[in-house]
Amino acid sequence: MQLFKRKKSRQEKLAVSDSADPTIKATTNATQNEASADVLSSLADMPITEHLIELRRHLIKICVAVLVIFLALVGYSRELYNLLSDPLVAQLPANSTMIATDITSNFMAPIRLTVFVAAFFAMPYILYQIWSFVAPGLYKKEKKIAIPVLLSSIFLFYSGVAFAYFIVLKGVLKFFIMFAPQNVLPMTDIDSYLSFALKLFMVFGLTFEIPVVTLLLILTGIVSIKSLEDKRRYIIVGCFAVAAVVTPPDGVSMLMLAIPMWLLFELGLFLAKILIKEEPRAALATKTASHKE
Repeated sequence: MQLFKRKKSRQEKLAVSDSADPTIKATTNATQNEASADVLSSLADMPITEHLIELRRHLIKICVAVLVIFLALVGYSRELYNLLSDPLVAQLPANSTMIATDITSNFMAPIRLTVFVAAFFAMPYILYQIWSFVAPGLYKKEKKIAIPVLLSSIFLFYSGVAFAYFIVLKGVLKFFIMFAPQNVLPMTDIDSYLSFALKLFMVFGLTFEIPVVTLLLILTGIVSIKSLEDKRRYIIVGCFAVAAVVTPPDGVSMLMLAIPMWLLFELGLFLAKILIKEEPRAALATKTASHKE
């Protein structure tokens, strides 16, 4: 009997709420929204230790993934270094070779390269772990934007490293060896060459993220398309200035970095124009649908 009474009282409440004034409904909805906002604020006020524990869990997964790939590749560390040094060896004179000025360089240089290659291959998994840590705090609209951004970031980073290895590295090495004095025999240390190559790869890998960065800055409202178009000449000069600082001191590598930076900026601006045009149409469609209701 008590169960039927509960059902009856619940039905009576629903009937009263249906026959109530619209202002009462609006007040009820506002109260519910405030309650949900309180829940969100309570989630945001979670202890920092819980966030740190969650971050530690993701970092451990990243380290384990890099370690597994490293252990799988460490047996081929010398072959990996030979693959990296092929562009330099091809440019050296017939009676010249690479040298090791430190007793540990023969061992440490291939190991360092293997660690870099392991992190390079684990990059999709690393970004996935970062995404898993950040995703619970994002809205649905932000998640829809973030997934294509992550995928395009991985592709652009790999493209930048491939561009540096297959195109830029050969041109830069040829330039330096060609301008060597006749009484100087080029013999590059394997450790210094590794540092030079890894720096080049990281610079170009991060540079190829410019379209993603430009798109995010525009979509988040930090900058506008009009302001970027008005400052295009200054941005182009800035690309050449950055290229002159981060690349080796030669004109070839500076041009090979500055020109792609400029073109990638234009690509990000072009993609932003397409997305910004589509966004007002979607907003207009939702407004018209709400008016019809």
